[in-house]
Amino acid sequence: VQLQASGGGLVQPGGSLRLSCAASGRIFKINMVGWYRQAPGKQRELVARFSRDGSTNSADSVKGRFTISRDNAMNTVTLQMNSLKPEDTAVYYCNAEIPTMRLGNLYWTPYWGQGTQVTVSS
Repeated sequence: VQLQASGGGLVQPGGSLRLSCAASGRIFKINMVGWYRQAPGKQRELVARFSRDGSTNSADSVKGRFTISRDNAMNTVTLQMNSLKPEDTAVYYCNAEIPTMRLGNLYWTPYWGQGTQVTVSS
């Protein structure tokens, strides 16, 4: 399974970007979870994600500005980012998980995309 992220780039403060992530490979079932980001010198942090029950949660810093959506039929997850700020500058990673059964127990294996750079600067 591979996750291919796209849509990053350089944008001025107040601008918008749309990140997309598509899963490919031999997929029977996949949960397209969402997006994380990592700024230089900082730990990877949640941006926005879908929980397994379909609900969403996002970082307080992006609430009201970023919107996450997904297409389960197409195995894609998208992040619409508006009103971007310099502090949003980071490498953005998409995340998905695949369920597997082992010895009667359900496990979720995480997968990560390669990361796409978002730079917000004037």
